[in-house]
Amino acid sequence: MGHFMLKILDRLEEVLIATLIAGATLIIFVAVMHRYLSGVAIPGLQEWLLELNMSWAQELTIIMFVWMAKFGAAYGVRTGIHVGVDVLINRLSDRKRGIFILVGLFSGALFTGIVATLGAHFVWENGAKYASYVWLGLDVSELYEGPITPDLEWPTWIVYSAIPLGSALMCFRFLQVAWNFQRTGELPHHDHSHVEGIEEEKVPTDVDWYGMDDDAHPHDLKHPKRDGYAPKGDKQ
Repeated sequence: MGHFMLKILDRLEEVLIATLIAGATLIIFVAVMHRYLSGVAIPGLQEWLLELNMSWAQELTIIMFVWMAKFGAAYGVRTGIHVGVDVLINRLSDRKRGIFILVGLFSGALFTGIVATLGAHFVWENGAKYASYVWLGLDVSELYEGPITPDLEWPTWIVYSAIPLGSALMCFRFLQVAWNFQRTGELPHHDHSHVEGIEEEKVPTDVDWYGMDDDAHPHDLKHPKRDGYAPKGDKQ
């Protein structure tokens, strides 16, 4: 069950990040096209575009990129995308190297845990407490309602929730990586050269790459008939 729940969490994390990226890109494209076409004297279309209010687009994309960055950071911890300076650590013995790696992972978990805790307190006092009391039907006369965003007029505590939620997930990912490293001795690794959906071509190991007519067309001298090439004096 635990493994299944982690799979669901991983998938939700990926879907959220991809949705935010795609949504922000689409909104920016529509806003730019709206601004451009609004200045073109096309009868009917120009009047209709000028009536559309797209002032919210910039604010929404900023919010989406903030959320994407916070949850993308957690995704980076899980997949090993974050860059680490490990030249000196890798020169240590296996035992000392493991200790330094665990200290680094637990330090990351501690830092992001503190940010998540402080962020949750800020969000709670900045309007989340008021909204919760209203939802529960409690007295809110002495509570702070909290500000709203300028264009979308959303409660800012909703926007700022990216800080405690993203940091808490990042803290969990640090602990997850530390646990897996303690059990297996392996860290997540991300291959930047790999493209999803493209299989890597296996290079044959029994080919004499120096036996070639030019630099661009190597021939297999060990199996000349396999590629239609035969050395001089060899009758096919």
